Amino acid sequence: MEYGRTRDPDMLARNPNAVIPTIEDDGFVVWESNVILRYLSRKYGLMNVYPEEVELRTDVERWMDWQQTTVGPSMVPVFWGLVRTAPELRDHDAIDKSRDRYEHFMSMLNERLGVSQHVAGSEFSMADIPVGIMAYRWFNLDIERADLANLARWYEGLTQRPAFKNNIMIGLT
Repeated sequence: MEYGRTRDPDMLARNPNAVIPTIEDDGFVVWESNVILRYLSRKYGLMNVYPEEVELRTDVERWMDWQQTTVGPSMVPVFWGLVRTAPELRDHDAIDKSRDRYEHFMSMLNERLGVSQHVAGSEFSMADIPVGIMAYRWFNLDIERADLANLARWYEGLTQRPAFKNNIMIGLT
């Protein structure tokens, strides 16, 4: 956005969707956040976060897809309404409805984290990364939030991870 590069011809040649993230690794272009995570894990052997066992891997992928197809769309109107829209142009009814739906999904995650230390089991996995981004926005948007103790515990753990601090906790932009 502030760099204005997503519609430059060289960027559109890499990603015709004109969005980030997009990576180029040894000439191979990959776009879509969760696909990038899967690609990097497979290519660089990060199997500790992307388990081989089919049930564990499926659970990781289920939560990643849930983040992308369910939580993300519920969060977008709140995020865009409060962060990317001038105050005088905000649709507060749409923001409130979206916040309620977002809270519903964060409550589901809270329940999951009541029986599991991490999103997809007892160990940190790739699922914690995209879901953690949704939690970062949940805890940092200027909205009312339910007291979700399990979510808060898990999120606090994420905030202690250097990669999360350096790459996610960089402000809402």
